[in-house]
Amino acid sequence: MKSPEQLAEKLSRQWYNANIREQRLLTPDSWPLELNIGKPSATALKQNLEKLRKHLERWRTISIGDVIWEKIKYRDSQEAIDLPIRWQLNKPSDWIDATTNRAIKVEFQKLANIVSTVAPQFHTLLIRQRHLIADKDEAEIIQACELAMQLKQDSAKELPLRAFSLAGIDSKFFERNRHLLIKLLDIRFSGLVSEIGLEAFLGALNERDHWLLVVDLDGTILPFKQIRLRDSELKTTPLSTNNILIIENERCLHQLPKMKNTIAILGAGLNLSWMDAPWLNEKKIAYWGDIDTWGLTMLAHARRHQPALTALLMSEEIYLAHCANNVVAEPKTAGDTPAEGLTTDESKLYQHLLSDEKGRLEQEFLPPVLVRKAVLEWKKS
Repeated sequence: MKSPEQLAEKLSRQWYNANIREQRLLTPDSWPLELNIGKPSATALKQNLEKLRKHLERWRTISIGDVIWEKIKYRDSQEAIDLPIRWQLNKPSDWIDATTNRAIKVEFQKLANIVSTVAPQFHTLLIRQRHLIADKDEAEIIQACELAMQLKQDSAKELPLRAFSLAGIDSKFFERNRHLLIKLLDIRFSGLVSEIGLEAFLGALNERDHWLLVVDLDGTILPFKQIRLRDSELKTTPLSTNNILIIENERCLHQLPKMKNTIAILGAGLNLSWMDAPWLNEKKIAYWGDIDTWGLTMLAHARRHQPALTALLMSEEIYLAHCANNVVAEPKTAGDTPAEGLTTDESKLYQHLLSDEKGRLEQEFLPPVLVRKAVLEWKKS
């Protein structure tokens, strides 16, 4: 026989199980919920009538849900005994009340208030990942969900996040709710925000440190063959070379030739705001990225900062020549329209990639011989 206290403990443990919590809070068919109370054996009944009496009294005091009683006839008893057999809970609030756990009641009420207000597409996340909202004010969580519904790619227009105002947020809102906002936006944009970063997705000025790989292709310009620098340092520290080669991904380093008077900067991705450094205006610059919608979007961003740069190996000719065996699907495109800053031919290539079932040719799949030839020709031009 199980007491109300024993079942309350079981129900409390179930609250901390994400699968059970999601099912019971979001699936109406989960109710009613029945818990087995059990009944004493004939031997136990005969040996401890006082324990049975207290058990019956305890269950008669329960007013949460419905206690199902049945008359059970035992061989040694003259009359059938009315026993509590099952405890039926009819709705989520019955479950929470039955736990008799104040902390769970407070959390449930907070969650119920939030879920009743925010977009349904966020319900599963908020219910399953309790840690996202555990230490946050209810009103701020609702505000974060409202903000996530309003945000879209390039919303910030190169403003720093602290200066970006929408949905009544204050200057520290993104800082306080960064992780939650990324999770919410990932739901709307299929994980894209986690993949490329919040600032990159919003088109915000990235004030967070980003480490770039700087490689001396000459071998005599820097005291190291390779060094990692923060983007903030690179923006204010001129490099003593005439030629700067900027590359989207670090994995392409092995494809580059040794080159006099040339430094390569790899791994910037969408973090290109450092390219407005005044010292770069005096350099000869080339940019090389993946041939996909994001690669072309990054090229457009780079060109906004340095309009005179040369795009390398990012043409339709290169794509068509090497797409037969090396193209893959792009998990999430950069949008339905080309970014401002692309040439007419690059914009046509962008549209072509959107129409392809597989429209992504990654840098590292281009033949090293082709890469080295293109880079050397750029330097000589």
